[in-house]
Amino acid sequence: MTLQGAPINAKPSVFARARMRLSRRTRRHAYIGTALRIILVRHGRPAISTAYRTSHHGFSDYIDAYEAAGLDPQSAPPDELQELVKELTPVFTSNRPRSQESAKAIWPDAELIADPLFEEAPLASPKIPLIKLGVAAWAVMSRILWHAGYHPEIENYRRAKQRAKAAADILMFKAQEDGTAVLVAHGYFNLMIGRELSRRGFKKIGAHRVRFWNAVIYELA
Repeated sequence: MTLQGAPINAKPSVFARARMRLSRRTRRHAYIGTALRIILVRHGRPAISTAYRTSHHGFSDYIDAYEAAGLDPQSAPPDELQELVKELTPVFTSNRPRSQESAKAIWPDAELIADPLFEEAPLASPKIPLIKLGVAAWAVMSRILWHAGYHPEIENYRRAKQRAKAAADILMFKAQEDGTAVLVAHGYFNLMIGRELSRRGFKKIGAHRVRFWNAVIYELA
């Protein structure tokens, strides 16, 4: 994904807007210090299919398979994402293969700091018999029920929220040291971290979307 061939009046991408804002902020704050910047990146497409229907038993097995899956070799990071973060190292990841392999796809030589703190907010398959749904529909239903209090033998929302606060602490500390911190992790937990950063005064560039390689930038002047 590049800006080449884009219409003259096209709206700049999230990556282009982030680069322009960082450049302006760096000039404006040169005499008082650099703005803090945290980049949250969702992993690329895992090497597992989502195109099938299953029962709640099958979805329970799917959750385990998804967590164990690595990055699909055909899933490449967008050019602009690589350009945005090409000189940034080290990079935080979770312990999951899809997170670490995605970070390596973006920065082949980067130092990775893997921590289970950054793992995805968990899901549990709801025990609804006699129906089959696509795995994406099961995931949405499971997330809604998780927020409503369904968390058999998994981390609940309150604890995940506390973990997101601890994750935000680590990323802020790194940003205070280096000016920028980068995390390649998981879609929903990235969103939870982003909400915590917003509560701390960070301004968001981009949006947390359900798509692979999605990047959202948070800045604090």
